Amino acid sequence: MLRCCRAAAAIAAGCAPGSPRGLAMAKSKFEYVRDFEADDTVLPNCWIVVRLDGRNFHRFSEQHEFKKPNDDRALHLMTKCAQTVMQELEDIAIAYGQSDEYSFVFKKKSRWFKRRASKFMTHVVSQFSSSYVFYWKDYFKDQQLLYPPGFDGRIVLYPSNQNLKDYLSWRQADCHINNLYNTVFWMLVQRGGLTPVQAQERLRGTLAGDKNEILFSEFNINYNNEPLMYRKGTVLIWQKINEVITKKIKLPKEEEEKEVEVTRTKTKVVPLHCDIIGDQFWEEYPEILAEDS
Repeated sequence: MLRCCRAAAAIAAGCAPGSPRGLAMAKSKFEYVRDFEADDTVLPNCWIVVRLDGRNFHRFSEQHEFKKPNDDRALHLMTKCAQTVMQELEDIAIAYGQSDEYSFVFKKKSRWFKRRASKFMTHVVSQFSSSYVFYWKDYFKDQQLLYPPGFDGRIVLYPSNQNLKDYLSWRQADCHINNLYNTVFWMLVQRGGLTPVQAQERLRGTLAGDKNEILFSEFNINYNNEPLMYRKGTVLIWQKINEVITKKIKLPKEEEEKEVEVTRTKTKVVPLHCDIIGDQFWEEYPEILAEDS
């Protein structure tokens, strides 16, 4: 609509839109304010990582009665939103998420948005946030959305493949640390009868081995048997999937249409719950870090 109005204004001024005279007429004495815009073009040949986090999600999760320590509905909703972002912005090579955060990795040679940092960040955050509200009812059927959630974002560049792998390893290690603590904490509160303050004090100074021992000896829980989605987070990658669909076709010499099954290959965003710190994942999916990506 705005572009149509501008075009109409140019025509009214006797200039065809896009013509040299039209461009000259479109200028005004106020146009100097554009000089205040900062150049935020990111460096070439670097992985562009946009990480978003939920804003005040501790309060949000309490008011919307998220299950502790992990709510499958919330985690699956986050992944659905991340898949939507990747489907809209196909230059994303891989994404990783846990809890209320997701990291989106744009290809090193991406030319999207002329590599403007603000464009990368705002497109990802806005698409994710709107998807969260849109798909909420699909995952929280009996829980009304009381108010819209907020997400903030940041953008970081990583020049080498190893830098990127280390970044993703850092986020997955963070997932393990946080989930182990939260699992023990909520067991102490929900089944151990401690108050949150008492549970926090009980865990003060404990190491991973201590937390595992509490889970096993006091609650008969082997942490290694907890769902991978909780312990490893979610990795999103592009994969070619064979889909079987039913189509109606009309065969020669036959009057009525007939339903037949057709197999077609489609590239989709697939969620994985696996280790990305070791080499096995990267050896299995070398195309993610391919030079032409």
